Amino acid sequence: MFKKSYNVIGVMSGTSLDGIDLAHIHFSIVDDKWSFEILETETVSYNKDCLEKLKTAVDFSAAKLQQLNEDYTVLLANVITTFIEKHDLKNLDAVCSHGHTILHQPQNGFTLQIGNLPKIAKLINQTVVCDFRVQDVLLGGQGAPLVPIGDRILFSEYDFCLNLGGFSNVSFEQNGNRIAFDISPVNTVLNFYANQLGLDYDDKGQIAGSGKLNTNLMTELNALNYYKKPFPKSLGVEFVKTTVLPLIERYTIPIEDKMRTFIEHISFQTAVALDCFETRNEKRKLLTTGGGTHNDFLMERMQFHLPQLEIIVPDKKTIEFKEALIFALLGVLKLRNEINVLSSVTGAKNDHASGVILKAL
Repeated sequence: MFKKSYNVIGVMSGTSLDGIDLAHIHFSIVDDKWSFEILETETVSYNKDCLEKLKTAVDFSAAKLQQLNEDYTVLLANVITTFIEKHDLKNLDAVCSHGHTILHQPQNGFTLQIGNLPKIAKLINQTVVCDFRVQDVLLGGQGAPLVPIGDRILFSEYDFCLNLGGFSNVSFEQNGNRIAFDISPVNTVLNFYANQLGLDYDDKGQIAGSGKLNTNLMTELNALNYYKKPFPKSLGVEFVKTTVLPLIERYTIPIEDKMRTFIEHISFQTAVALDCFETRNEKRKLLTTGGGTHNDFLMERMQFHLPQLEIIVPDKKTIEFKEALIFALLGVLKLRNEINVLSSVTGAKNDHASGVILKAL
């Protein structure tokens, strides 16, 4: 008999490199309906050395990657242990950890999330559920996005769920199936240019808002082949490094103009992605989460391109910790041996219960 409630921690590190998100979650299930409460939360920033390694790891040798995986697993264990001790958390059912994506090449049957080595369970003395993407790729899927099943289970009152993180991704129901895919890069590009100005990010989009739209760059960005591909499809940092940034860097224009143009590109591609699923005579609800929701200029341009949608920004904890929340749910579903990855989303051969359960002893 399965439990009716679960006490877990969700752990997530995204491609925007904002830090490690930790969220203590209580789940309850009554008559097959799930509910949740987000309790203690924290984002632990990376130090300068770690940040630089994570930014450049896509080019590491196999040996250097293995060492990074070892080091990151220890780092993650220390961060999780500190969080548990700080909040005096007891009787946890599991720590559900995404790790950090370094390589994502589903077309080559490969994806790597560091921080998921078996020793992490012993280091934190807890059951750990992790490595959620690998099995899906082996089943012919994209290994991403994985959040949509959580959107279906926990946020079904919204017509669309949009996450604005390192990349944007959307999920929605279509003909009884959950559909989801990555739309475009977001903070992986915007933060790159903010960093060039000595900033961690563009606060509220003020820098981008001061720039000018470059229509030639906008046209070239919109013409990238990824946007012509049908879903399921997903993006990794390789796309930004090898395709997007080299294209933008061909333009000798101010950084403000590059950021302004890229925000217009994000907003335009979001509208393109959602337009063919829209019912224009009916106001529908779009839930937005992720760090991009704090970018006022981006949200303004999104609303401009999506006038037919009611864009809803939830409470601060849900904005910032929704992915940690949903990976916590994926971990609980794995503990119950229930489906936590949808083939309609990833393109895998079948729905499945993905992830690895690691025991402390």
